[in-house]
Amino acid sequence: MLSYLHAFHAGNFADVQKHAALTLALSMMQAKASAIACFDTHAGSAVYDLGGERARKTGEADGGVQRLWQRREHLRSPDWQPVLDLLGHLNAGDDRLATYPGSPQWFRQFLRADDALTAFELHPSESEQLANWAGRKVRVLREDGLKGLLGQLPPKQPRLLVLIDPSYEIKSDYSAVAETLQRAWQKCRHGVYLIWYPVLTSGLEKQLKEALRAGPVRKILMSEIHLNHPPERGMTGSGMLIVNPPWGFDDRLAGMLDEVSGAEGLGIRHELDWLVPE
Repeated sequence: MLSYLHAFHAGNFADVQKHAALTLALSMMQAKASAIACFDTHAGSAVYDLGGERARKTGEADGGVQRLWQRREHLRSPDWQPVLDLLGHLNAGDDRLATYPGSPQWFRQFLRADDALTAFELHPSESEQLANWAGRKVRVLREDGLKGLLGQLPPKQPRLLVLIDPSYEIKSDYSAVAETLQRAWQKCRHGVYLIWYPVLTSGLEKQLKEALRAGPVRKILMSEIHLNHPPERGMTGSGMLIVNPPWGFDDRLAGMLDEVSGAEGLGIRHELDWLVPE
């Protein structure tokens, strides 16, 4: 199924959580000099127009990154600074954001000379836009990201960072993500894996969590944000699973997301726990 376009949801509360976790993981891993192989399994577009028809149709960025941006002067955690710097760079410091970076842009912004990024995107128009944006610094592969990732492991770089965030429009995605993560972990047990999933009124995401609890992968941190005023149907929150998080990652991510929780933030509450301990 290739109907999903992230442009309708770019910059929503889930993107804020996902990209906060991604930038934090990158910055913490880059405290060491050794090169990192980065993989984005469902890359989408590199940049999204928040004033465009698709984004305005849902208005989801208004309750996400736009609200974060309006509160930027009140954020005290230094881990927000790389996020704010990129948003400011793309939007010339304007009071309202017109552009939001997709995950490939977040990755590319922080790549060092010896780091590498491989972005998978199967959607024809999205992959074409991504390839035109990428230039020489990013390798774009038009193929299924879950299957493609397994074919690329282990990488030549000594360290590994993977973002897995399908749309989950297909119910089998939950089991496919769990299976892919387990197989990838068997190939590269030292890798850091970030897995995004929606929190739904249907509870479908429990399939993913239960499969991983019963599987061989160890040291899985779980971060979930829940809307204070959730809809009666659909997505009521957003989750991130982090396999092999850098030491101290849990406290620093909690510090970031707790700052934007509550009615004066994004209207969310944040929960952090270990899905699977070490």
